[in-house]
Amino acid sequence: MSNDEGTPIDPNLTPQQAIPRLLEVHGNRLYGLGLRLCESPEAARDLVQETFLRAFRHWDRFEGRSDPGTWLYAIAANTCKRLSRKRAGEPRHLEPLEALMPKRGEPVLAPDGAVGQPESELRRREAQRIVGEALQELPFDYRLPLVLKDIAELSVGEVAEILGLKEGTVKTRVHRARLKLRQLLERNLPRVEMPEHDHARSVCLDLLEAKQAAMDRGAPFPFSEEELCVRCRALLESLDLAHEACHSLLGGPLPPELRALIQQRARDAAE
Repeated sequence: MSNDEGTPIDPNLTPQQAIPRLLEVHGNRLYGLGLRLCESPEAARDLVQETFLRAFRHWDRFEGRSDPGTWLYAIAANTCKRLSRKRAGEPRHLEPLEALMPKRGEPVLAPDGAVGQPESELRRREAQRIVGEALQELPFDYRLPLVLKDIAELSVGEVAEILGLKEGTVKTRVHRARLKLRQLLERNLPRVEMPEHDHARSVCLDLLEAKQAAMDRGAPFPFSEEELCVRCRALLESLDLAHEACHSLLGGPLPPELRALIQQRARDAAE
């Protein structure tokens, strides 16, 4: 979280004092997350309203030991689970890892600048559109940690704390969700034929694991392009493109009328 978002809030404040501060600091981000978690802007508005009203009613439970944003996002996550309705046909799990990887001999995403590939900026905008739509194809239990990790840019530890999961479980779900987005992105952008891997497939999987671990930490990938085969480079480039698209999808700002409505409902709840 940014420094402003991590600013301590005195738990001894009254809810009338604390909630406007939380709304000012976290309102835009929560609305942006709602737009990616919910099926419609109306549902995102309901999520934000309910989150802040629950925070108002339960402010006495905030003890100041955790970051106020983490506490608020935990309320939002629980509220989102409660408000969400499983869509007909929505899968409970993603495919196995092998099914999310490019098939042997299958065309892969054309490298940036390749013949027939849109210019970089057009490609990024198209990737944002595809990934924004593809998020709704993810099972909710995978979409929620991915949105918190790669769109809200929280740490794995923060996501685990918010969702009440082990860090390993968060990593597994985020990694699978990233690969699904990468797969859907690749299917909807120009692809090209590539030579087969020039090293064992197990090496490709190890490189992919190292790439995901670096993304989890927000650290550079520890291998150079020269150490990758052409298919691995294409795979990791498509993963980066999907990841960059996620970073651009936070959305917001909180509509002024929604902000005013939350403030009014909090005043009504205090009476």
